[in-house]
Amino acid sequence: MTNDAGTDKQPLWLSMEETILGLADGDFSGNPEQLVHKTAKLIDDTGHNVSGNGSNLLELRWALEARRQVGRPMLSDLRGAVDGLTLDDVADTYRAMRNVVGRVGETWPRLKDSARRPDLLSMIDEAKLGLLTAKAQELGGDKGIRYLIEAGVEIPLIIERLAITQEKYDEVNAAVEAEKAERSRVQGLIDGAGDKSVDDKIKLMINENVEDALMIELAGVTTAQIKGVKDAMEAEIREKERLAAEAEARKKAEAEGPSLDAIEPSDMLEHIEAIREILDFSDVEKEIRTMCEQSSIPKCLVDIAVSEPDKLDELEEKAEAAG
Repeated sequence: MTNDAGTDKQPLWLSMEETILGLADGDFSGNPEQLVHKTAKLIDDTGHNVSGNGSNLLELRWALEARRQVGRPMLSDLRGAVDGLTLDDVADTYRAMRNVVGRVGETWPRLKDSARRPDLLSMIDEAKLGLLTAKAQELGGDKGIRYLIEAGVEIPLIIERLAITQEKYDEVNAAVEAEKAERSRVQGLIDGAGDKSVDDKIKLMINENVEDALMIELAGVTTAQIKGVKDAMEAEIREKERLAAEAEARKKAEAEGPSLDAIEPSDMLEHIEAIREILDFSDVEKEIRTMCEQSSIPKCLVDIAVSEPDKLDELEEKAEAAG
């Protein structure tokens, strides 16, 4: 069959079947040859050359005779089969096309012509796009856009089918790309962890701010395992904080020196004498405290020196009596 259609025209065999689909049952009760020429003229009007091409005219006779014998248009069977496809069916479009041809071709053998496969595959592709679009519209919003992006639908088709702007597409696509980058980063962490234990891998990912859902998906760990590691890490942090607080308290106690009751009488007398020398030198609290600290005078005595200096006499008397 000669396909004299340009690239922007429907394939000739489909134009024939479209035209036959529009014929009434009564058209087949008259003179077959008259019907051939009538139908050829209708197809000629679509831009094809059937009336003036013997090969095409012969192909049309075969198509009309098959319609007469079966009692219904081939295109109704073909479209019915394609419309009945599901998303699972069109996951592999070539297999879906072969299945459709296998079923419909039992009644319409000429459909099995290898020359028709590209056109049939295009029909399956269009059906797949329709199913994907319907699913995206069902999801709605960003989820629907994301669904078509992840399904590999071309950008202009996504924008057209979902009636969105380029800006909206770019916004959602940027989020999708960011998620891809994050998945790649996490997979790199997992691969880099090598033979480390599961707990160590989880700990690594927690420290790298990986979301729990991504850990579960890419590392194959469980929610319970993640919780166990998080609990252990929190306990470790609390212990570190406790030890740090104790160390800080010891450091502070060491810096402040002994309490008033713990100072030996002889040390008390030495400290009081040093304080009095400092007081003779300055009456500014900041300077007094600085010089007392440099002289390793206990903080309890320094506080008395700047707030109740007269009490030093009382402490001195007690220390002399005790000594």
